[in-house]
Amino acid sequence: MNSKAIQVHVEGMVQGVGFRYSTLYQARRLGLKGYVQNLPDGMVKVVAEGDADNIERLKTWIKRGPTGAYVRKAEVRYIRHSGLYRDFNIEY
Repeated sequence: MNSKAIQVHVEGMVQGVGFRYSTLYQARRLGLKGYVQNLPDGMVKVVAEGDADNIERLKTWIKRGPTGAYVRKAEVRYIRHSGLYRDFNIEY
């Protein structure tokens, strides 16, 4: 398996619109591991690891977001695959 990892900071109307739960669903559906988290500044942070093709699929989805969200900007950084995560979860 060709693994990749990303960290994404998502800006826009992304809190209070189901963004975290939709991201959780998408990431688990793709078999990815990591987390999604609301940040105090109104942004959402996503860290995801797994199959490179599925990471790219999640990245594309994040840039659109779920119905009801408005993604103004998704800053994507490729990071080192850590292997620390056992599942994909919502962090509080």
